[in-house]
Amino acid sequence: MADSETLVAAQTSGGEEDANRNEDQPMPDAQNPSDGSDSESDSDSDSDSEDEAQVKEQIEALETALYNNPSDYDSHVQYIKILRKQGDLEKLRQAREAMSSLFPLTPDMWQEWTKDETTVSSGLEAFHAVERLYERGVSDYLSVALWCAYLNFVQEYDPSVRECSAAGISKARNLFERALTAAGLHVTEGCRIWELYREFEQAIFLTFVETDSGAKEKQTQRIRNLFHRQLSVPLADLKSTLLAYKAWEADHESSIDVNSEEFEGLPSHVVSAYQKALEMLNARSHLEEHISKKDVDSEKLEEFMTYLKFEHSFGDPARIQILYERAIAEFPVSSELWLEYTKYLDKTFKTARIVRDAYYRATRNCPWVGELWVRYLLSLERSHGSKEELSTVFEKSLLCTFSSIDEYLNIFLTRVDGLRRRISASSQVEDGLSYTAIRDIFQRASDYLSPHLNNTDKLLNMHSYWARLELKLGKDLVAARGVWESLLKTSGSMLEAWQGYIAWEIEMDHINEARSLYKRCYSKRFPGTGSEDICQSWVRFEREYGSLEDFDIAVHKVTPRLQELQLFRLQQESKDTGPAINERESSRKTTREKRKPPSSSTHEQSPAKRSKNMAQDLKKTKENDKGHPRHSAEASEAAALDVNKAESAGLQESKDKSSKRSVPFNDQCTAFVSNLSLQATDDDLRNFFADVGGVVAVRILKDKFTKKSRGLAYVDFSDDAHLAAAVEKNKQILLGKRLSILKSDPQGRKKAAGRGTRSEHANAGKRINNAGKTDSQETSKGQNESQAQSSRSRHDEDVQLKGRNTFAVPRNVKPLGWSSRSKPQPEGDEEQEDETPKSNDEFRKMFLKT
Repeated sequence: MADSETLVAAQTSGGEEDANRNEDQPMPDAQNPSDGSDSESDSDSDSDSEDEAQVKEQIEALETALYNNPSDYDSHVQYIKILRKQGDLEKLRQAREAMSSLFPLTPDMWQEWTKDETTVSSGLEAFHAVERLYERGVSDYLSVALWCAYLNFVQEYDPSVRECSAAGISKARNLFERALTAAGLHVTEGCRIWELYREFEQAIFLTFVETDSGAKEKQTQRIRNLFHRQLSVPLADLKSTLLAYKAWEADHESSIDVNSEEFEGLPSHVVSAYQKALEMLNARSHLEEHISKKDVDSEKLEEFMTYLKFEHSFGDPARIQILYERAIAEFPVSSELWLEYTKYLDKTFKTARIVRDAYYRATRNCPWVGELWVRYLLSLERSHGSKEELSTVFEKSLLCTFSSIDEYLNIFLTRVDGLRRRISASSQVEDGLSYTAIRDIFQRASDYLSPHLNNTDKLLNMHSYWARLELKLGKDLVAARGVWESLLKTSGSMLEAWQGYIAWEIEMDHINEARSLYKRCYSKRFPGTGSEDICQSWVRFEREYGSLEDFDIAVHKVTPRLQELQLFRLQQESKDTGPAINERESSRKTTREKRKPPSSSTHEQSPAKRSKNMAQDLKKTKENDKGHPRHSAEASEAAALDVNKAESAGLQESKDKSSKRSVPFNDQCTAFVSNLSLQATDDDLRNFFADVGGVVAVRILKDKFTKKSRGLAYVDFSDDAHLAAAVEKNKQILLGKRLSILKSDPQGRKKAAGRGTRSEHANAGKRINNAGKTDSQETSKGQNESQAQSSRSRHDEDVQLKGRNTFAVPRNVKPLGWSSRSKPQPEGDEEQEDETPKSNDEFRKMFLKT
């Protein structure tokens, strides 16, 4: 029960005051029984039983939680607290060791642990065990309080130090110097260690006998030097230290008077050092004050960063380092702080032990930061760390959880880099070190990363590196090709993987192997223009490396493949661009048709297309007439029908092409923008026209396969005023490109085409009419008569007349039943004036009369 009572007495919830307050409190079951009645005793017993059952349930729940998730920091803390209350020393030790193996403990937790062990244990073995606990504690975080407790513990419990033996004094002095190095520059708390050091030396001074004047003088000088050292350091109690020094000097038969002027009687070098330290203290006092007043963590961290920038401007490594340690003690899980600290140590100390220790602590506090593990491996390599230490750090890093798969890849490659450098630099293979280790790491990386990095450049670069090392260090060409083949199995649809494999073979002058790879991949389908690129690359390869026969074979295989790809691309463009345009075009055409009179379908056909079709049909008619001088009216009508069908087919084809316009447009208020930067986005164009206003929609034309901009765009505006203002911005520069901005007016082009078609119909009708009036008996005029009848027949069949509109009436349409034979013509009269075109109602009346 003695152990349990002591642990309860040592329990503290917040600091040393709580520990001192609870120090003399015994365990509940060790208290004297009360003088109350038996009923009160039974009630207390029942209450205690209920509390014990509840505590037992809490312990079991925490043990289950830690078993399922050993990395649960809060569960570790609660488990240690409840075991400490229970006084279960063995379980408490195990719980603390388990937590310490995963996380760094806070200074308060180390003080509790050392205090518990000191109280319940005794003897030299127990002393060394507690001493090791202190060493572990001061290495986790900077804590002046923990260092002071450590120093007091050694002075009190170390027999050699307590007896002031030479070995003990040397050990204590070394420990004090370590404490000063670690925390002696702490502006607000460092004076505590200096005072302990002076007290220790003064205690040694008192052990000397009066007769040993030489030893006493030497010890006096040691104490004086301690004062001088402390007075040169900017500490918070600098002025009080000066007064203490003057008092001490006065007690040791010095000429210095305590009541004299501030610096009277002091050595000049001491005064100079003191004044410099005071200036440094005054320059930092406001920064220390800001840190002490900030309660919000984010604000306090910001003040620390400001303080660090100030210290960096002076460039004192010791002061910068201790300020980083103070900040880390306050914010141990700030990855940004650890990254800056370790970067500074790498730059300043490089291969010193302190750098490796800092990385060890950083990875314990922030194990989820992959960059810290990478730097840790590099630091071990710089300081020539052992193979076992490097391997241990590497394996630990792979057990951590990182936010990005790239961090795992970086760790794998860093380990490979280190092994490669070590193997390349060593004249002979080290014990247990060979290329097999590199191969194993690459294989592990490939197995783990391939599912996450499939078809990416990072996976390609890793396999390329692997294959190169297989050949250079492993001296195994087959294994190197196996690496490339394994990449093609997982990323065979990636063009860059094939290109990398081929380039690797060409680099080694393996032309036949490279050619076989081209034959394997030229027929594969790659994204974008990859299929065309690999075909063209093969031809270029044979031109540079192959024979004429090899070149012909490549061209023979590649040509149909390129044609197939081109046809497929055109088909895909037609499928993708048609539906979206048709939907918008149909809605607008419906609106226009409600307001506009219908027109002949022939008016929609472009003049160039219709003229070309007519010329071809007329040519065919001439060839037929040459073969048959005596043709009949039936042959002429058949030719006219052929011309009509051809023109209808051409018109339908023109409509199909028109319906496949790749870009919808606003026929009233749309601007067409060209020479656009390929990096420009919709937002860029909106911002460009922001001063104009009225932007309704922005449509940047993109390539179907690559999805990249084509440098063209349509911008819809709400009205003509905004459109006109937008056109005024023509030739202005956006993203380094001088834009061309025009009003989009496709309907104007359609109308122009329609007018040209109607004019051409009229001229053709006049020519055909004049030709029809010639003598049909003359063989030299037969061809013109046939052409006239064909054209007249075509116009009669195509034109649909509605209402009283006569604008689409051909100029040579004759009344129903009219024939050239029904009206006698005088001889020699080869031309006759055109009759006035008749309206639809006039045609209907003529038809009813007949």
